[in-house]
Amino acid sequence: MSENRLVYSTDIGRITVDEPQVDSPAKIFKDGAIRIERQTKGRKGKGVMLVVGVDPQVHDLKKLAKTLKSKMGQGGALKENIIEVQGDDRNKLKLILESLKFKVKIAGG
Repeated sequence: MSENRLVYSTDIGRITVDEPQVDSPAKIFKDGAIRIERQTKGRKGKGVMLVVGVDPQVHDLKKLAKTLKSKMGQGGALKENIIEVQGDDRNKLKLILESLKFKVKIAGG
């Protein structure tokens, strides 16, 4: 027991500790374009499109992910400043992002 993580005391009740949140650095490209990648690794062969290179300080990633998933009609997630959208329709995703005024490139094969 090297760290004492007291969560409740009979004297003062519940104890809350504010731990600093560590933000993962976003991968931002020099040309200012965001990339749409396809990945199947670790997903049992199911394809997922990754939207990489969106600056989290400029854009609200949660709102953008929700917009993309609803317009695509598919599920997805936001993990470590990378938006994941299920499926493999990168051209449709590119058109949606371009209509939102993003510079987009399709990466990979």
